[in-house]
Amino acid sequence: MRQFQEEDFLPVEVPVGVSGRHIHLCREDLDALFGPGYELTVLRPLSQEGEFAARETVTIVGPRGVLEGVRVLGPVRAYSQVEIAMTDGFRLGLRPPVRQSGDVEGTPGIAVVGPAGALNLRRGVILAARHIHMEEERAKILNLHDEQQVRVWVPGVRAMILDNVIIRTSPHYRLELHLDTDEANAALLSGGDKVKILRP
Repeated sequence: MRQFQEEDFLPVEVPVGVSGRHIHLCREDLDALFGPGYELTVLRPLSQEGEFAARETVTIVGPRGVLEGVRVLGPVRAYSQVEIAMTDGFRLGLRPPVRQSGDVEGTPGIAVVGPAGALNLRRGVILAARHIHMEEERAKILNLHDEQQVRVWVPGVRAMILDNVIIRTSPHYRLELHLDTDEANAALLSGGDKVKILRP
C-alpha cells in the first residue's frame, strides 16, 4: 500500500464510534413490545446530541436464528429499524442491504419480541452505510457537504482505506465515524480511535 503524506489528508482527525446491533422503535411498536404509553429509560447518552442507549432490550427472530439482548436506542422515531452487522445476518438467516438510516424500502422484515408482546416488522433490517457525522460549520471549512462520499484512511497493523463513507452534516452533530462491529473488527478499531479523511 502506498505511503501517504500529511498533505494527502484533510486537516482533521475523526474519532471512531463502533455501533453494535440495535433497534429504533416507533411509538406504536414500542407500545406493542413494552405496553401502552411505555417510556424508554436512559442507560447512557450516545455521542450525538439527544440520542441514548436505553435500558430496554428485545429479542429478534430471523428465519434461521435468534439474537437476544438487542439494545433499544432512543428517542422514539417515526419508523422502526433494526441495524445489524453481516455476521448477525448470517446467524439470523438474513442478507440485509447496506442502507442509510431511514431508507428501509425493500428491506427484510423480522420478528421482534419484547416483555409485553411481539410483532412482525414487515421491513426495516439494514446494514448501516458507514458515515461520518460532522458539524455543518466544520464541513464548510473542509469544503465538504452533506451526502458527499469520501475515503477514510485507517492506520495501524491492519491499515486500510474505507471507500464510500458518507458525510452527514447538521448543526447538532458531533464529529464521529460510525462503523458496525464487523467493519471495526476487520480494521482492529475501537471506539475513540482516530482516522483521517483523504482529500477528495
